[in-house]
Amino acid sequence: MAGGWARDGAVQDQIDDTVKDAVLRARALTPKGESAEECEDCGEPIPKRRREALAGVRTCVACQGERDKAVVHSSINRRGSKDSQLR
Repeated sequence: MAGGWARDGAVQDQIDDTVKDAVLRARALTPKGESAEECEDCGEPIPKRRREALAGVRTCVACQGERDKAVVHSSINRRGSKDSQLR
């Protein structure tokens, strides 16, 4: 149930859009093509099993972990604050 001027189902639509955006971003960032044999960041060899498991991989596990820590998630608040909904 939506409140205020929003139509019914608007909140679920916002949630669905947020999930859809996250899935599209993850797909865009998924490596494709032939895997590198050496890590782009540190130059260490990438294990064969990792290259086989992830097509297009470019980094070793340690360097990928560091890259993942630096990911900034969207700061869009599709639901708004309670204050804005009460006005």
